[in-house]
Amino acid sequence: MIPDREVRLTQMTKTAGCAAKIGPGTLAGILENLPKFQDPNLLVGIETSDDGAIYKVNEETALIQTLDFFTPVVDDPYTFGQIAAANALSDIYAMGGEPKVALNIVAWPNCVNPALLGKILEGGASKVLEAGAVLAGGHSIQDDEPKYGLSVTGFVHPDKVFKNSEARPGDVLILTKPLGTGIVNTAVKADMASEEAKEEVIRVMTSLNKKAKQVAEHYEIHSCTDITGFGLAGHSVEMAEGSGVTIEIFVKDLPIQKEAISLAKMGLIPEGAYRNRSYTEEKVDFGDTEEYIRDIFCDPQTSGGLLLSVSLKTGESIMEDLKKAQMDTAFAIIGRVVEKEEKSVKLR
Repeated sequence: MIPDREVRLTQMTKTAGCAAKIGPGTLAGILENLPKFQDPNLLVGIETSDDGAIYKVNEETALIQTLDFFTPVVDDPYTFGQIAAANALSDIYAMGGEPKVALNIVAWPNCVNPALLGKILEGGASKVLEAGAVLAGGHSIQDDEPKYGLSVTGFVHPDKVFKNSEARPGDVLILTKPLGTGIVNTAVKADMASEEAKEEVIRVMTSLNKKAKQVAEHYEIHSCTDITGFGLAGHSVEMAEGSGVTIEIFVKDLPIQKEAISLAKMGLIPEGAYRNRSYTEEKVDFGDTEEYIRDIFCDPQTSGGLLLSVSLKTGESIMEDLKKAQMDTAFAIIGRVVEKEEKSVKLR
């Protein structure tokens, strides 16, 4: 058994962070071969690559089901547990719901001190508690790579579901957390990030999207998704294609974590960013934006913010309410929705 002090969780993984190994395009092709399930109460399934499944229970209640887990993105086990749990809980918020029941998903090497796993589970439980949900067990297996996450069940009114495929021309886009998580984490692993940058990226990843959702639920939300492993690039393309529109991103208005720009200019880009660019490059008009901005746009996020598509008037009200809510992270209006053009997304 390995003593705690000798373990660096991030060095025990073959891949870094929650950057997707399988791009959304590849995954869609795989899912096409699955049987087609028909049920009038299935309000949201796999068709639009949404954040979870929604099943209507009755006229007042719909059940949201989601799960997410990944390898460590930080070395501190308690913090990793918090990040993984916040990331999984985010899918419920992204669909307009309230998380209620969570189950642990664990893969753990037999040769590593189980006390570290205990700290991971404690961190995860702290975020479930903060969300107002209950942790009711889980499942574990032996694996050479440590992995942790949650399966989460939540509830939402059937008429108040946030979907990722109903953005409308004239809408504005609000992003509720700053970008750059993958880039900063890459620098942290290389011991090239400042303490200030480390503290910010941890705050971004461990913050729940609870406040943002609680603000948004009081308004008409046309589309919503959370920004995770596919980056702003992949998720904005998904929203645009699902809605049959084009999304314009205002580069100068993007909230970006401290040092992410300087680190991107140095070339500290995670592998997942290149995969995300490969998937989106034919669907995005990058214009004359600089290379480091393109890298940040494609950067895979861990426990990123919500991307909301709302009317201009609603957007202004939501921005005011987010300020009053004393958000833990930066947020901004980052773009607008226009009629369908040749490219799904344009950077301006």
